[in-house]
Amino acid sequence: MNVVDEDLNEVTGGIIKLPLVASLLALVGLADSVYLTVSHYTKEPVPCSIVEGCETVLTSSYAEIAGVPIAAFGAAAYFIAFSLAVLAAYGNRLTWSLFGVQAFLMASVSAYLIYVQAFVIKAFCQFCLISAATSIGLFLVFLASRYFARR
Repeated sequence: MNVVDEDLNEVTGGIIKLPLVASLLALVGLADSVYLTVSHYTKEPVPCSIVEGCETVLTSSYAEIAGVPIAAFGAAAYFIAFSLAVLAAYGNRLTWSLFGVQAFLMASVSAYLIYVQAFVIKAFCQFCLISAATSIGLFLVFLASRYFARR
């Protein structure tokens, strides 16, 4: 196993645990993004039970790029992250490094979108916040792997 140091590996049946955690987290983000994408195209209202403002956020000018919902880009990003994490779980070092780049980009975009919700739109969407938390979580898993690999 060459994804991370031997201390981190804790290999079970050839699968490395942190990339496996990342792949499961990416599936959560993928499900969330697919739900928002389908809701966008079917024009179904999204329930907003935790915070107020889902419709405000999801119908704002920031919710699309060239007519494509941001959630669709998120779904593609989560699918890529999932694929890279699964490959890394089986010991592919290059895919774990690529996963780190992907996770950093996703966390950066999520931070920007949280800023937009808070200071520009002045409303929050709980599903968008779940996606942001998931993206940031993916990056934190990657950072944890680097931290433990150095120990």
